[in-house]
Amino acid sequence: MEWGDDIYTAFKDAGIDQVAYVPDAGHKRLINACIADNDIKAVSLTTEEEGIALSAGAWLGGQKCVILMQSSGVGNCINMLSLIETCRFPFVAFVTMRGQWHEFNPWQMPMGTTTKLALETAGCLVDEVEEPADVGAKAAAALHKAFVGQQSTALLLNQRLVTVKTFGK
Repeated sequence: MEWGDDIYTAFKDAGIDQVAYVPDAGHKRLINACIADNDIKAVSLTTEEEGIALSAGAWLGGQKCVILMQSSGVGNCINMLSLIETCRFPFVAFVTMRGQWHEFNPWQMPMGTTTKLALETAGCLVDEVEEPADVGAKAAAALHKAFVGQQSTALLLNQRLVTVKTFGK
């Protein structure tokens, strides 16, 4: 899952100051890179919607923040997504998808199949990536749209990019 390195490089190039995350195996490599970087404040969240508030506060304080989450976490954020449009601050989320290719857990299907629609309904510009070679460029584009274009953006990282998960293995 070296594509996490490509996103990390995009973070460094964009001058990201804070990375909010809920621990996730799909983002593990990227999370660990951010934790190891003394120039990035990596913030472990209790729940994903805290990341939206953190992003708003970071922007008000002159810093750039991104949030890493799983597609099921988007469902946890539905109400808080209104804060982005109402307060007009740039927002970017990198979302590892569930409920797609090789999904084993039926609980992941409902949100996994509606993540894009939920984010678009909340006003986010959404892009998807399935090929590892495209991750870096699409990550840089999402960061540019957010912090230069002052938009709310999300990059959905297709389930094909992450290790196939199973219960107990």
